Amino acid sequence: MGADQLVYGRRPPVVTAARTAERLRVELEQYGVAADVHEGYGLALVSVWVELVVWTDGHWFRWRSGRTSTSGRPVYAFAPASDVVTAARRVAHRYGQLRRVHPCPPYLAGEGS
Repeated sequence: MGADQLVYGRRPPVVTAARTAERLRVELEQYGVAADVHEGYGLALVSVWVELVVWTDGHWFRWRSGRTSTSGRPVYAFAPASDVVTAARRVAHRYGQLRRVHPCPPYLAGEGS
């Protein structure tokens, strides 16, 4: 059997923003980070925490890094969507930083009524 016959009929999975965002959401679970995926207009958002939303077009992830440029604009972190494991690790690190700044309110943590 030739190489052409092995590949014939197999199409690579279509890269969509929604699929890529879902892969990131699942990978974030490995770090104990819960997230929601929202999609539309060719983009998808992974809503992680206060001030942490990851955007993807299916090829790249981007999120606010927490730094600002000299002109006062937010600096964004980027990661290729082909490396979901590394992107999830970096997003989980940012999540940890933000959890210290914006802890979970008592009513969401089950401590209040």
